[in-house]
Amino acid sequence: MIDRRLVQNFDWKLLGLTLILSFVGIMTLYSAVTAGKSTTQDVLFIKQIIWYSAGFVLMIISFLFNYRVLDRWAFIIYGFCILLLILVLVLGKSAGGSRRWLIMGPITFQPSEFAKLAVIFVLARYYSKAASTNGLTLSELLAPAVLCIIPFALIVLQPDLGTAMLIILIAASMSLFVKIEKKAFIFILTSVALAIPTIWFFLRDYQKKRIITFLNPEYDPLGAGYHIIQSKIAIGSGMLTGKGFLKGTQSALSFLPEQQTDFIFSVFAEEWGFVGCLFLLFIFFMFIARCLKISYGSRNNFGAILSFGITALFMCHIVVNMGMAMGLVPVVGVTLPFISYGGSSIIVILVSIGILLNISMRRFLFN
Repeated sequence: MIDRRLVQNFDWKLLGLTLILSFVGIMTLYSAVTAGKSTTQDVLFIKQIIWYSAGFVLMIISFLFNYRVLDRWAFIIYGFCILLLILVLVLGKSAGGSRRWLIMGPITFQPSEFAKLAVIFVLARYYSKAASTNGLTLSELLAPAVLCIIPFALIVLQPDLGTAMLIILIAASMSLFVKIEKKAFIFILTSVALAIPTIWFFLRDYQKKRIITFLNPEYDPLGAGYHIIQSKIAIGSGMLTGKGFLKGTQSALSFLPEQQTDFIFSVFAEEWGFVGCLFLLFIFFMFIARCLKISYGSRNNFGAILSFGITALFMCHIVVNMGMAMGLVPVVGVTLPFISYGGSSIIVILVSIGILLNISMRRFLFN
């Protein structure tokens, strides 16, 4: 028998927002990969439907078991993901100058996407036991720093600086949520400020060019700056109400690069305009607010920190992707949740939603 309280505490609003965003994502991807193009592009849309179907099945599984088992399995999951990241460097599939994917039979997946969840799991486990009212000290932050540096370094070697930086942003958000001792916070902030100038010397040439063109896209309008320039043109051409579904010219004529992944927000903005973008931002805002409500409503430390980490994952993706499309942050190859093409990304998103629903349903266990 299913406990009636599980059904009563089920977050139907979060599920509804998930379905709305999924529908918007599927329709936007359809436009991005099919409008004005050959039928061979349809395979991407079909693949996304398959990934969504698998993702919803895994989402259901994710909220059926008690999420507290993740507390016990966190380090095992983390270790498995680290192993996958090592295998990527040895046996991974190369594309576009990067080695980011593993092939297992008919399935190609990106382990770095799952590594983000694994880091959230281990940090939630560690912080749920180490957190105190006085805040975390430098010595207490050493272990989580090491846990983040290992996947960060392995992902940078792929190279995938965008995903690696997201892991740091998510970890920093979780640390601030738990609370850091004032002295430790000042020391970390000062160290980061002093280290930033030296990072430039460790960047690859194409990464340096991305930063330069972010500051001045006209520096290389037909090269590194092309992405940002075409993205801004697409967004601006949407004006107030957009050109209409399947009527975007920048995407249909293939002027917009990586339009099914990194710059899919530009496709949406061109077709639906300022009004459509406001609608999408409103839905994302409601979605994030709902996730935060689950975090602050949890009566269990592990559940609260875990749900906040997942929320931080969504927030970082949304802010960075939209910022890339509008030229507000450098182009780092980060997807827009629910909207961008990508099987591994969709699976991680929907599994994360399942875990949030799981935490929401079981909060009564700690009354």
